[in-house]
Amino acid sequence: MNILIIGASSAIAEATAQFYAQSERANFFLVARDERKLSVIKDDLLVRGAHEVATAVADLSDVEQTNAWLAQAFSALDRVDLVLIAQGILGEQEKAQQDLAHMHEILQVNGISQIDILAQLANRMEQQASGTIACISSVAGDRGRPSNYVYGTSKAMVTTFLQGLRARLSPANVNVLTIKPGFVDTPMTADIEKGGPLWATPEMIAEGIAKAVESKKNVVYLPWFWQYIMLIIKHIPEFIFKRLKL
Repeated sequence: MNILIIGASSAIAEATAQFYAQSERANFFLVARDERKLSVIKDDLLVRGAHEVATAVADLSDVEQTNAWLAQAFSALDRVDLVLIAQGILGEQEKAQQDLAHMHEILQVNGISQIDILAQLANRMEQQASGTIACISSVAGDRGRPSNYVYGTSKAMVTTFLQGLRARLSPANVNVLTIKPGFVDTPMTADIEKGGPLWATPEMIAEGIAKAVESKKNVVYLPWFWQYIMLIIKHIPEFIFKRLKL
């Protein structure tokens, strides 16, 4: 199995790579901005059973770099069976409300840059006529909540783009998977108080991603119960929703 991971240094991406290294002895092409961490992840995957691991250092928010490292990835892997897009930042909602530069950063990193990558990636996968594009969105994109609506907006952008891309690429035998995790214990959520049954580990999310890829799902909520939590939240009447501190 040949796997391209974009944003490979994120906790969920790393856990997913580890899963495939152990279960599939996969070949990997990893893209991230931190060269040192990429090197550590590469060595770890090889120890776990990966067949080959190549890497590229890139600023994923710089669209002018995208075509170069995508060409490098497709050349190294020859055929790409799975692409996982996992880059992102949580940002600070209160800061974004006052600082437009921070708001733009959240929207750029989580939304626009992912869409730019998806647009260029889609053409290559369509030409290949096989494989899966799996992109991490979030339950936060299902409804704008006062606590994180800037982050949620960035994820809603990606979710909507993936819906259209899924319909476009289906005739080319390319599956597009939207991944919607809930609360995950990662460095990105380090400043959030954790605990309780709603929190998941990156390893739990990685296993869910692999199962969703295998079954060619269109959308997966991880863990599974978030599908029902968000179903309730999405259907709360607006006049009530405005009074809730969510």
